[in-house]
Amino acid sequence: MRFKPHVIGITGSVGKSSTKEAIAAVLESKFSVRRNKKSYNSELGLALGILGLSTAWQSKMGWVRNILLGLQELRSKTFPEFLVLEMGIDRPKDMDALLDIVRPEIGVVTAIGEIPAHIEFFSGAEEVAREKSKLVKSLSAHGYAILNFDDLVVADMKEKISARILTYGFGEGADMRTSNYKISPEGISFKVDFKGASVPVRLPGVFGKHHVYPALAAMLVGSLFDMHVIEMSEALYRYKSPPGRMKLIEGVKNSKILDDSYNASPLATHAALDTLSELEAKRKIIAFGDMLEIGKHTIGAHQALGARMAQVSDYLLTVGPRSKFAADEAIASGMDKKHVMNFSDSKEAAQVLKQLIAEGDLVLIKGSQGMRMERVVEEIMAHHEDASKFLCRQDTYWRSKA
Repeated sequence: MRFKPHVIGITGSVGKSSTKEAIAAVLESKFSVRRNKKSYNSELGLALGILGLSTAWQSKMGWVRNILLGLQELRSKTFPEFLVLEMGIDRPKDMDALLDIVRPEIGVVTAIGEIPAHIEFFSGAEEVAREKSKLVKSLSAHGYAILNFDDLVVADMKEKISARILTYGFGEGADMRTSNYKISPEGISFKVDFKGASVPVRLPGVFGKHHVYPALAAMLVGSLFDMHVIEMSEALYRYKSPPGRMKLIEGVKNSKILDDSYNASPLATHAALDTLSELEAKRKIIAFGDMLEIGKHTIGAHQALGARMAQVSDYLLTVGPRSKFAADEAIASGMDKKHVMNFSDSKEAAQVLKQLIAEGDLVLIKGSQGMRMERVVEEIMAHHEDASKFLCRQDTYWRSKA
């Protein structure tokens, strides 16, 4: 209320953190910006993000320090011009609580898909979409709703929004449209068309077609503040995807690791498998942990992914009881039974994978947060000293958890 920063809220089932980082990368080239650290997107995380603070986890003294720093922030004479805030939900009415903390003037919805992440506590995908849509429905007529044109569930939200609407995607009719997508060992590139201008965009060290969407959303946001497409394209060259989101890392024995271990949902895992299929390698190996919090969709979603895994990989190592459905379906879909293995935990899988890997292999590692698949990455990465730099969940709290 005192500083009146421009507030940008981001929600969706996948791509929230990447979109937040892309928007920040664009705006930071011209303005002062603050965003949630890591994936702090709950009630507490959102408040910490606004104040520019980090969680103290279970440290009482850490929280006392945060309170003092928060009070100090209230007395500050300066504040960022922009707040770029990731807003996540797990249960019904979660978005109401977030909107009690902050009211964005721009709302971005990334992707939801047929089986959204965190659907376990909802009656179905429709209820998840309704809860997430509260962000853009809360916008005033002077605000902007920025929607993923290619996601049908997101695109349908425009019917009940009073704010001005802008869309982005590959589909013809999107306001910010992309084409000419290409992937290489160096990253991805594509062309962006907006209001008669056409510019190339390169994202070095970023992999997967789904990473085009954060860049498009970021460019739409920047355009609202008089940034030119060329200026934004240059700013995106510095964009880096967050740890555990499709990072290409050097593995042991001259192999490569496609680290997507931060979390997993059906939509995100299909996108990861598409990326694996696009990259060249001597052999392709998947280490896949259970997808959690998808309720009644658990068996069918894992089976669907297993069938796809049989098409794009040579070996499949699964971790957990749910991913066993993917393993069985991969075998039923033609994968050699000797090339499919199931493990009870990620540490056990990591030891076997380390022996299996050979020169020229490409290993995709994916799984829900609770499966701790980053431990697999750490075991097979060539430079262990870089774990804190490249991997997710490397702070003291997560390192100490069993």
